[in-house]
Amino acid sequence: MRHAHVAPFGAQVDLAADAQTCFRLWAPSQSVVSLRLGGEAPATLAMQRDRAGWHELSVAGAGPGTRYGFVTGGELLVPDPASRSNPDDVHGLSEVIDPRAYDWQCTTWRGRPWHEAVIYEMHIGTFTAEGSFEAAAEQLAALRDVGVTAIELLPVADFPGTRNWGYDGVLHFAPDASYGRPDDLKAFVDRAHGLGLMVLLDVVYNHFGPDGNYLHAYCPEFFNPRHQTPWGAAINFDGEQSEAVRDFYVHNALHWVEEYRFDGLRLDAIHAIADDTPRHIVHEIASALRDGPGRERHVHLVLENERNQASLLTPMAAIAGGGASAQWNDDLHHAAHVLLTRESDSYYADFAEAPAARFAQALAEGFVYQGQASAFRDGRLHGELSDGLPSTAFVSCLQNHDQIGNRAFGERLDRLAPAGQLDAAYACLLLSPHVPMLFMGEEFAASTPFLYFCDFEGELAEAVTNGRRKEFSRFSAFADAVSRARIPDPAAASTFEASKLDWSERSAGAHGRRLALIRQLLTVRRERLWPLLAGHVPRGIYSADDDVIAIDWPLADGSRWSMRANFGDGARPVDLPAGADEVFSTGVSAVEGGRAMLAAAAVWVGRVPR
Repeated sequence: MRHAHVAPFGAQVDLAADAQTCFRLWAPSQSVVSLRLGGEAPATLAMQRDRAGWHELSVAGAGPGTRYGFVTGGELLVPDPASRSNPDDVHGLSEVIDPRAYDWQCTTWRGRPWHEAVIYEMHIGTFTAEGSFEAAAEQLAALRDVGVTAIELLPVADFPGTRNWGYDGVLHFAPDASYGRPDDLKAFVDRAHGLGLMVLLDVVYNHFGPDGNYLHAYCPEFFNPRHQTPWGAAINFDGEQSEAVRDFYVHNALHWVEEYRFDGLRLDAIHAIADDTPRHIVHEIASALRDGPGRERHVHLVLENERNQASLLTPMAAIAGGGASAQWNDDLHHAAHVLLTRESDSYYADFAEAPAARFAQALAEGFVYQGQASAFRDGRLHGELSDGLPSTAFVSCLQNHDQIGNRAFGERLDRLAPAGQLDAAYACLLLSPHVPMLFMGEEFAASTPFLYFCDFEGELAEAVTNGRRKEFSRFSAFADAVSRARIPDPAAASTFEASKLDWSERSAGAHGRRLALIRQLLTVRRERLWPLLAGHVPRGIYSADDDVIAIDWPLADGSRWSMRANFGDGARPVDLPAGADEVFSTGVSAVEGGRAMLAAAAVWVGRVPR
């Protein structure tokens, strides 16, 4: 089985026609564009331009492996913005790729329903010592055995240098060469599917990285200066000539899902996308996925959106022509973090009061902020009502790449929170009806940090390093220059190396105990909760008494899923639902007449028949 997505730009090769390749570039402001072919006999060929600003040329014999670029402005040589491969990094020539060269082995894969998702967020470069697609594929069976059902890759689109989180990508159609060849990524996805694992890809449609984006130089129409962002003029989703730009991103989404067989996408920071059209680009992408590959298999769309816009999620968004499956639930993360660590800096300030109650509300309702004033946002109203959304519309976690990596020293939660309370929080997370997510290494309480790193050079590298340290100057611990100098340099290779997982510690001591707990909880989730999530599980009802929380979710069959947890320092008596079937408990004793004693950091979960 072979797959390809045909887009109206880039390099499309036809092997049946003497390896003829059609090269197309959109550059309306350029009257002349030439095609530069590399190799032993480099050639520069004039391209034909139409009225819409498309430059096109078909060349026989320019088959797979041919290196090429475009000469714009008479002298600027640039890679193809729709390059499928850039072996010599983002400033080098692009490479013609035959997407049908890879022969897919898992031919019967049709995906998995969303309610079965247990997501594992993975950064390819630091997941293994080798930092490659091939090496990561070798560990997939171990993740499957723990209970993971979906891998979410941090962005892999080609970025400058050999190390980056992925959010500085500039060639959106090309997997970064430092991780491997395009076929290596396909083999990773293929291997995952053979193990029953979905694979989602994080994509960045709100900006380009600061190094290697040539579009500003030869195609200013790609940006709309009417909207200004932290990265300059916004991507042009709603201005003049925006149709070609919107098509670029719709085809990019289809490219990853059709050509690489990804099971869905996670759209990074859509709150940073400026789009005033009646039909937001998110809806357009959702519709394209639903009406295209989604007709044949399960395809999912997940959002990162700090605005808590319930209106962009299904089923509410269906009336607008297509919505997302779910959204990252920052509110739950923030409430849990404050509850476990008592930190209240920055955005955590919104959750500093009664954090146990906020955590319970997030578990029950998804969003904590549903239109009320946010102190962190200077009293502005924040969020939309989440009533009507299914519980599976929320991807919830205790840790992710942002919340670890945006700390000065990249500490994981195990360094910050009591082990018992953290175990209790995992029970609440993994046995809730939300879609849970773990960050790589979290399943075995990895001791390695996840630091912010990049591979910029010269003045840009210096600016990033100084800017990173300046960010933390508002914290008392980094008030002086000496303290800030201790913050790892993002541009140093050692910062990247320190962030690689240490797989040797996976089964030892406390690491092994955490692994056993996660495996146990995910087994209970699979056997007892999954069958109840196939229908709509609406918001729950919650209560909180100091650090003791109680939550009940109504299920489609008329029964009830109930959770009780004590995050306090001492044992507390708790009422359990009458007639409940216990599915998991830890630290529960003296059960009598529907009343139990929950020890500190204890959890009870049960199902109450109708």
